[in-house]
Amino acid sequence: MSRAFIVGRFQPFHKGHLEVIEEILKEHDSVIIGIGSAQYSHTLENPFTAGERHLMISNALETKKIFNFYIIPIEDVNSNPLWVAHAESLTPKFSSVYTNNPLVKRLFYEKKYNVKSMGLINRVEWSGTRIREKIINGENWENDVPGPVRDIIVEIDGVARLRDLAMSDDI
Repeated sequence: MSRAFIVGRFQPFHKGHLEVIEEILKEHDSVIIGIGSAQYSHTLENPFTAGERHLMISNALETKKIFNFYIIPIEDVNSNPLWVAHAESLTPKFSSVYTNNPLVKRLFYEKKYNVKSMGLINRVEWSGTRIREKIINGENWENDVPGPVRDIIVEIDGVARLRDLAMSDDI
């Protein structure tokens, strides 16, 4: 059985993430999705909780009739030499790692994993940073995320959360 690993913050999970996972599953029987920086929430960079991100990802994949995935929250350990061992301790075994992050690539490469880069799909619009900016600025963001993700952001009042987090207490 061929199992792949992808890690990201998924703040929020967007259509680019979905397309990458669909591509990974063309080469592997299943995928482990690591929710990185799982301990963070309610900040501009990490507005959504690990549980909210888990729900976004699972609902989006299941809506597309994708069920061969595992979602694992992974907290930061703040020690690069320990990070791969930490991820391995939380996940089922995997043979390939998909990432575009240079540090993550290097760490898994040094542990002899098959590390693959992913194409960046519509990166101008489909990046978590850009989608969060759109939400804060009242721009159309709804088309950049799968429908179930949009529904969860609305349900948890994520738009107001992000706008509140963007406020300053300066006079």
